[in-house]
Amino acid sequence: MSKRDYYEVLGVSKDASERDIKKAYKRLAMKYHPDRTEGDADLEAKFKEVKEAYEVLADSQKRQMYDQYGHAAFDQNGGGHGGFGGGQGDFGDIFGDVFGDIFGGGGGRRQSRQQRGADLRYNLELSLEEAVRGKEVEIKVPTWVSCEPCDGSGAKAGSKPKTCPTCHGAGQVQMRQGFFAVQQTCPTCQGTGSVISDPCNSCHGQGRVEKTKTLSVKIPAGVDTGDRIRLTGEGEAGMHGAPSGDLYVQVSVREHPIFTRDGNNLYCEVPISFTTAAIGGEIEVPTLDGRANLKIPAESQTGKMFRMRGKGVKSVRSGSVGDLICKVVIETPVNLNERQKELLRELEESMGADNGKNRPKAQGFFEGVKKFFDDLTK
Repeated sequence: MSKRDYYEVLGVSKDASERDIKKAYKRLAMKYHPDRTEGDADLEAKFKEVKEAYEVLADSQKRQMYDQYGHAAFDQNGGGHGGFGGGQGDFGDIFGDVFGDIFGGGGGRRQSRQQRGADLRYNLELSLEEAVRGKEVEIKVPTWVSCEPCDGSGAKAGSKPKTCPTCHGAGQVQMRQGFFAVQQTCPTCQGTGSVISDPCNSCHGQGRVEKTKTLSVKIPAGVDTGDRIRLTGEGEAGMHGAPSGDLYVQVSVREHPIFTRDGNNLYCEVPISFTTAAIGGEIEVPTLDGRANLKIPAESQTGKMFRMRGKGVKSVRSGSVGDLICKVVIETPVNLNERQKELLRELEESMGADNGKNRPKAQGFFEGVKKFFDDLTK
């Protein structure tokens, strides 16, 4: 049966970039990989087809040959697929290269010669106002950076690392045990594929030195505790010119004396006087944008919630704005003088004469208590 066009297999155009090809392969390999398809023979065949197409198109020389001669460029004796084994190799080969960060790597036929630098974490504490509005902060991070005198190579200026004589640049050596062959990291070059005979005096052959970096970090408006900001390439530099890791800025927001945040909403407790709660009025409440007026209707009870729309936090992801929710708490008067106490007694007497009209909850409660005790005595 004739083979499908490799570009068609990956679903990309013939002028697709290397990035587009890798992206297409990653998507299809995730879909058809045997670890996910539970032994489905048809899907396994599709994975092999996708893998074979990627092996050719991801290699610039093979891709050039394929563009010129098609599938015939890799046929041997009218059949097989010399050069890359006809896509019948270990499923982990390329899959491990592309998805190593997702599935933990390993299982491939080769390891990276350059060990990527470690990722770093920086804990950044912000006030609620800073988190809500966003800001630019300067942080100092102790880390490993690429050595400038040797440009990260580890070799003294004027010299270069040499191909490892043990593994001949492969970074791995093969150890035979009976019928089995086991691949191991080369003990001479530690998997880098090269050795340094004349090391740099500044980094002593590591290709990196310790340094405290000062970085400017832009904190987007709306971040919250637990959010992470990734700074690509700002982690530790790898050894011998290997790529740097990433820096993750972990956000933590301090408790606020007035507001409590829940998602995009803000909550606060607002004390109001007994009089305002009874006859209504207008009070001033704090918001992150300044003062605002809140109308309190007559006969409001303690614990009642009032929502002020659009006075919360703008979401860092969706851009939607939350609300400010005020919980009113009726404050009992303290330090009363004799005249004030007398007025309250008069008020209490006047309400008692209305047979519970002014205090319906209290009236209902005491009637329930009376019935409870009456039932006990029956």
